[in-house]
Amino acid sequence: MDDQIRMRADQALIRYGGKFSDFVAASAKGSFIYDARGRRVLDFTSGQMSAILGHSHPAIVETVRRSIATLDHLFSGMLSEPVVDLAEALKAITPPGLDRVLLLSTGAESNEAALKMARLATGGYEVVGFAQSWHGMTGGAAAATYAAGRRGYGPLSVGGLAIMAPNLYRPSFGAPSSADWRAELDYGFDLVDRQSTGALAAFIAEPILSSGGILDLPPGYLSELKRHCEKRGMMLIVDEAQTGLGRTGEMFAFARDGIVPDFLTLSKTLGAGLPLAAVLTSAEIEQRCHERGFLFYTTHVSDPLPAAVGLAVLEVIVRDKLEKRATEAGQRLRKALETLRDEFDCIGDVRGRGLLLGVEIVKDKASRKPDTALGARITDHAMELGLSMNIVNLPGMGGVFRIAPPLTVTDDEIDLGVTILRDAVRGALKG
Repeated sequence: MDDQIRMRADQALIRYGGKFSDFVAASAKGSFIYDARGRRVLDFTSGQMSAILGHSHPAIVETVRRSIATLDHLFSGMLSEPVVDLAEALKAITPPGLDRVLLLSTGAESNEAALKMARLATGGYEVVGFAQSWHGMTGGAAAATYAAGRRGYGPLSVGGLAIMAPNLYRPSFGAPSSADWRAELDYGFDLVDRQSTGALAAFIAEPILSSGGILDLPPGYLSELKRHCEKRGMMLIVDEAQTGLGRTGEMFAFARDGIVPDFLTLSKTLGAGLPLAAVLTSAEIEQRCHERGFLFYTTHVSDPLPAAVGLAVLEVIVRDKLEKRATEAGQRLRKALETLRDEFDCIGDVRGRGLLLGVEIVKDKASRKPDTALGARITDHAMELGLSMNIVNLPGMGGVFRIAPPLTVTDDEIDLGVTILRDAVRGALKG
């Protein structure tokens, strides 16, 4: 059956990034995905880093069932109570200064809207991002994405600038034991100033660059970044598609640095696997943009069904204290991964926060040379043994596993995942 589905896919689908997995999913529940024969795979990436409550969570199932039967989609200019409820709930869990909410469908769409608002509010058009960033595949978001996907499509939006994100495992400034991220950030903005035409609008940043190889911005980095932005009249957009809503152990990852961004964008985790995104900004910025004619009229803006799902997600996270669970489970998982790092010379680094962790594969700890081939073999062995993980490869970096199980993951499931990973590494090293 699976072979037939893959053959049909070859004749019917456009390939949109690498090859399709040999595993063909038939159902999913909690932390596991099942094929038609009942073989189960432990999902250590929460689907596409999104199913923060696991698959088919009862609260989400019930919300979708109820909403699809009552209120699912409306004219984009029409209001509904679920939309207002979710906007108020998001305001309630964010600090003052994030007082207005726009509900959309995808992370790229929310970043697109934030970028348009920042340009409209400042009058500038230049956008700075990290050279390892991923913010989406639509026009403006793609222009601020540097991790992959830039070649072969012709010119992107003008005004795109990039600086290096800090990689404390392979620092650009100083040795690993004494990396100077402040000097690197200052140098990056010196280059920005030299390249800018004087029309800087925004800096867009993930607190943990996920597709960039789980690069966790050091404590204090976002506050320094905010200072650089304010000095230049730029707005700071924080993209918490993957870090938001408890995954790092805090409701929002930017909170660690005690800052409030000009824009907060949410997506993946907000819908718990369904397409839902949000932009939050201040009442002042919203008013300025409104007066200047802000337009972002899309087919699914303010749709009631996904809004109801988002509200259910927030209720479950708050009710079950899942941000606290992310801290506890993350500590257990990190400790186990660090044990593997000590056991295998090919595991160079373990990094991240809460339940968003990265494991970098290298030829050996001494050289820190990338070994993407070994990372690919580990991926294949893990899937054969029943563990789904996602690996990203960037120039100058070893293959980095992004490990992000649902916040509902059990201790036994964490232990099972680490056991499978250990066996996968051993199998891959044998050839």
